[in-house]
Amino acid sequence: MSNTPNRYLVTAALPYANGPAHLGHIAGAYLPADIYVRYLRLMGEDVLFVCGSDENGAAITIQAKREGKTPQEIVNKYHAVLKNGFANLGIEFDIYHRTSSALHHQTASDFFKILYEKGVFTEITSEQYYDEQFNQFLADRYIQGTCPKCGSDRAYGDQCENCGSALSPTDLINPISILSKQPPVLKTTKHWYLRMDELQADIKNWLQNTQENEPWKNHVIGQCNAWFNEGLQPRAMTRDLDWGVPVPLPDAQGKVLYVWLDAPIGYISATKQWAIDKGNPELWREYWQNPDTKLIHFIGKDNIVFHCINFPMILKAHGNYVLPTNVPANQFLNLEGQKFSTSRNHAVWVHEYLADFPEHQDALRYVLAANMPENKDSDFSWRDFQARNNNELLAVFGNFVNRVSVLMQKNYAGSVPAVPAHILEATNIEFANVFDTLQAFPYEYDAAIHNFEFRNGLTELMNVARLGNKLISDTEPWKLIKTNPDKTAAILRLCLRITAYLAAYCQPYLPFTAIKLRQFLQLTPADIQNIIKGNYTIETGQHVEPVGLLFQKITEEQINQQLEKLQAAKQQNPDKTPESKPDIVYLPQKETISYDEFAKMDIRVGTILAAEKVQKADKLLKLQIDLGYEQRTVVSGIAEHYQPNEIINQKVLVLANLAPRLLRGIESRGMILMAADPATGKLLFVAPPNDSSNGATVA
Repeated sequence: MSNTPNRYLVTAALPYANGPAHLGHIAGAYLPADIYVRYLRLMGEDVLFVCGSDENGAAITIQAKREGKTPQEIVNKYHAVLKNGFANLGIEFDIYHRTSSALHHQTASDFFKILYEKGVFTEITSEQYYDEQFNQFLADRYIQGTCPKCGSDRAYGDQCENCGSALSPTDLINPISILSKQPPVLKTTKHWYLRMDELQADIKNWLQNTQENEPWKNHVIGQCNAWFNEGLQPRAMTRDLDWGVPVPLPDAQGKVLYVWLDAPIGYISATKQWAIDKGNPELWREYWQNPDTKLIHFIGKDNIVFHCINFPMILKAHGNYVLPTNVPANQFLNLEGQKFSTSRNHAVWVHEYLADFPEHQDALRYVLAANMPENKDSDFSWRDFQARNNNELLAVFGNFVNRVSVLMQKNYAGSVPAVPAHILEATNIEFANVFDTLQAFPYEYDAAIHNFEFRNGLTELMNVARLGNKLISDTEPWKLIKTNPDKTAAILRLCLRITAYLAAYCQPYLPFTAIKLRQFLQLTPADIQNIIKGNYTIETGQHVEPVGLLFQKITEEQINQQLEKLQAAKQQNPDKTPESKPDIVYLPQKETISYDEFAKMDIRVGTILAAEKVQKADKLLKLQIDLGYEQRTVVSGIAEHYQPNEIINQKVLVLANLAPRLLRGIESRGMILMAADPATGKLLFVAPPNDSSNGATVA
């Protein structure tokens, strides 16, 4: 943790203002961004958090046609729904802007003109799809068909949401117009294309150099490399549409900026509006044009190409703008084992959750953080929501704080008791492990959040609550006070210290709970800083308020109501795709290597002799592997897929000549080969036959 403040500009993907947000959106981009920003602020960093409604493009006009309203009426309606939903869930942007604003239109228009003047566009006349029944050219999202890469029949004209491939409308097999449900025809039109082929080498070098300073997630780099390997092609940056930012050229009547040129510029226009609101219109430049700024984009995996290639490409072409420091894109959150689907209403909408579960904002934040799809798709289920709320949040975190509050009020009327110095010292020595854990915790927590491992950060936080519960259960203060009141008082002072850590560090994940805990301990901003610095003390006579129950139990009736709501939506909007056929997401192929490069790998047959979980690491197992000629310790990230007792005597393939690496204090000498099932995400052993000899090499 640095003592020197850094400047951060954090963005969360602009949601389309054509409908409300659901839990998949929250877990994908907005909650991780909010956790990250809240932690940076807690650490005293200079951070600006911007977002806003994406109110241009085809998605808006499609929704307007569905509801029989104007595009402006649609964006006004859903901008308010989105903004209120985020705020009520505790997601605190410095500004939540909108791309239909005059400031954004001017910013995007000026940006396009500078790029045009710099010659990064080429004018191309081509044939594009046209709906004869509706008498209009079709924007990419108006066209649906079969993806040529994965075979999904729900691909759009700009991207397949199943496999993530970037597409052009003419790539689709059997395309149809979303408007008329009829096959469109090709008709000649003119547009301005970004010469991505000419800019590829420069942006690829930038991305590679960025990795040397701060590694990005594997699936983010994998997608980018797949596009680079395939070779970028010129891409139209304008569209035939009557809603959006008009193309600022004299011969561009009836054309608007492509949403994926227009929308990211919304981050810039939002920052400009924030600066204006602050009374310093030029302040935006400190965040966008000062090279000391760290720009972080929080998005879902379907937006990777636009934030890692398209947007940096136009920023570089324009000049004088910072480029992303990291783009920690999340994978997808599913719902009850199936993808969220707005068309089938298979979703949990934020505004409906808040209406059904008032005062349970932190329960949702907790469960979504615990299930966050950081590196692979994950699942939200109502039963898991209930179990995590009742058995973890309430039974562990809430139970500990409540026990401390009750003991303080019952025995000391809420006033911290005096303790003889020798008793306090003896108690502190006896429970030195508690102090050691509290001392180590901030560093583990800090590392998790800065590595965008928010699930691990939450685990570290809950381990502090578990530490407090264990201390109370082991010492039984309600009994001890009858025989040793001084030691009891010393133990409760230690419990209050643990509670103070929870009050400070739960704020990024559980902001509503943090407010209650700070009121309970009467903590000032200076106290919070002292907790973070590790020098906070519990003073004799300090008053603590009754805290009450931090969390409420989720009942069977509440869960059944939600499950019935989902079932009713499913019956009203049946899925035409058989449920037995899962959506398969294939990872991009990695770059081509030579045989000589492959031959350098020494892959050997081995047998797992022993396995155990690595402490404070949910994903890691420590394996002892027999390679025939020696035994090796290998740390493997398979703990979420296999229990240690399941894999004893499992045959494996081991990359034996991989450089040793220290993981959680354990030297790992090698790596076992696993395959990720594209349908389920489960890791599978790449295993030789059971009668293979340990030490045999893969030729």
